[in-house]
Amino acid sequence: MGNKFSVPLRPQTTIQPNMKSPVLSVVALAAVALVACGPSEAEIAAAKEKAAADSLAALAAMEKSYTVDASASKLTWTGTMLGVKSHNGTINMTEGSFSVKGGAVTGGKFTVDMKSIAPMDSAYAPDGSKEGTKSMLVGHLSSADFFAVDSFPTATFEITSVEGASATGKLTLRGKTNDEKVTDIVVTEENGVAKATGKLSFDRQKYGVAWKAPMKDVVLNDAIELTVELTGKAQ
Repeated sequence: MGNKFSVPLRPQTTIQPNMKSPVLSVVALAAVALVACGPSEAEIAAAKEKAAADSLAALAAMEKSYTVDASASKLTWTGTMLGVKSHNGTINMTEGSFSVKGGAVTGGKFTVDMKSIAPMDSAYAPDGSKEGTKSMLVGHLSSADFFAVDSFPTATFEITSVEGASATGKLTLRGKTNDEKVTDIVVTEENGVAKATGKLSFDRQKYGVAWKAPMKDVVLNDAIELTVELTGKAQ
């Protein structure tokens, strides 16, 4: 056999690609893109304002319940004797509650103390006079001629339906119950306290308040005008 020559093999050289530069370039491009496409300060501020507005709107849309603060609530009444004069005064609240949603009353009820009738006008004879004094009027209104407060010491109103700024409900007075409507309801809410006011006019004859003046030219109006003022604390 012939001579064999061995040729030394040269070690293979492996070329390693430089991956570092392309990776850095991609990261850099992504960073630039994020900066270029990100929201501006004005957009961020607008988004915050919208989020706050949405939060307030959601809060306003929630139904909230309030317990009536009797010491801060009252019923104001006006009765008119046609051809002579009118009287007005207050009656104290004893208890109640009401609910509010979206700035409007959605339900509620309250009770008043019929023994707390207190005239506020000045159309009276001086104390000690034989007739026409304030205490005489209170006594007369408390008697069976009017509200018979010894037999019916309280009156109540409970809402059964609401439409806009009006609420229909059951008024119970002197043992009789009829549907009546509270109109012009206005509600304010602040710091866990709500105030609701409204007007109610009812025909006294429907409740047995049937007193008639002895003089033919003097007529007591059948309509008794009430203003309801409720102040409630969040439950």
